[in-house]
Parts: sequence; structure tokens; C-alpha cells
Amino acid sequence: MISSDFLYSLKGITPEEFAYVQKVMEGMNDEQVRQFIAFYGSKRHSPTDILLFTLLGFVIVAGVQRFMVGQIGMGILYVFTFGLCFVGTIVDAINHKSLAFEFNQKVAAECAQMIRFSR
Repeated sequence: MISSDFLYSLKGITPEEFAYVQKVMEGMNDEQVRQFIAFYGSKRHSPTDILLFTLLGFVIVAGVQRFMVGQIGMGILYVFTFGLCFVGTIVDAINHKSLAFEFNQKVAAECAQMIRFSR
């Protein structure tokens, strides 16, 4: 299947994300799949990137990972409370995969909706 080949090219894709994106792409033709993968691939974040920015919160500024996933309010809270006294930063480091997956689910749904409306 052509869509699987394109999905494997995404950096750091997890099996859960792979299954979710395949479900979102159901009913798309090959051209729409190519457009979706190009658009989705440019907007998604890999779990490794989220972990890297979370770990930077221990050294530079806490909360960068929250800004990356679109949680501006939590990001501001983390900045002013030093990552909720580093407890929140530790929790985010442990849960970095779920943070990335939740963000990527939203991005995939938005991208699929845009591709389907552009017919």
C-alpha cells in the first residue's frame, strides 16, 4: 500500500500514531495521501523532540515542550513556577510519548480535514 510507504518516512513515528494516521487516511486517493503526508509531516512533533525540549527545561527554561504542543497556558505556568518546581517537568519527561501522540492526533485530524475540503 502506497500510504504505508509514505508513513514510514516520518521521523520517530510510533505504532500507535501509525495506526491512527492510517485510520485518518481511509478513503483518500493517492494524491490526497501524498498531500496529507507532506502537510502532516511538516506539522507533527516526534516524541524524541518533545523529550529533548523537556530535558532542556531542567537546564534553560521549563515549559518549552508545552509551548510546542500548543498548551500556551501551561507553558506560561511552567516558566513562572520553574516547571512546577521541576515536578511537572519530570512528569512530562516520563509522559513525553503521550504528549506527542495527543498533539499529533490533533494535527492529523486538522490536516485530513483540510485535504478533504480541498477536493
